[in-house]
Amino acid sequence: MAAPAPFNAADLKRRMTGAIDALKHDFGGLRTGRASAALLDPIMVDAYGAKTPIVAVGSITVPEPRMLQISVWDRGLVIAVEKAIQQSNLGLNPQTEGSVIRLRMPDLTQDRRKELVKVAHTYAEKARVAVRNVRRDGMDQIKTLEKASVMSEDEAKGKSEEVQKMTDGTIKDIDAALKHKEAEIMQV
Repeated sequence: MAAPAPFNAADLKRRMTGAIDALKHDFGGLRTGRASAALLDPIMVDAYGAKTPIVAVGSITVPEPRMLQISVWDRGLVIAVEKAIQQSNLGLNPQTEGSVIRLRMPDLTQDRRKELVKVAHTYAEKARVAVRNVRRDGMDQIKTLEKASVMSEDEAKGKSEEVQKMTDGTIKDIDAALKHKEAEIMQV
């Protein structure tokens, strides 16, 4: 039987940090009244017979705080990009001039802000679950090493406390990011 892999705290920390990075990316797609190119990341355009990310068919800029501008590289795809934006349920209305599409950000209603906060909470919970899964993997690894007599009981206890501290710190970071995003969304 092969010896169990050594305990790697740096790998656990990297995976927990990855959960926070994913959360921040998800938060970037949540609209807060300010225009952000990340808002368009999930939109896929029917281009050349395949679903293509919108960033692959044009350049996205933010000329004003409440406007996005897409310069479509292939003039033949302008209608496909417009259609993809309208079908995205983002509540954006494309205005086209040649191969340039402008998207003005409408004002957010109080109800829409509350919905966005709920979505933010969902994203945060998904990140917390990911962190807890990493914690569980770490704890399982420690137990395996302890059973295989690679790690002493005291050492295993110390490593378990280290993993728990990492988990608590990462969850605190997630909660702080959520609180910040919530305040950003509710700001009028």
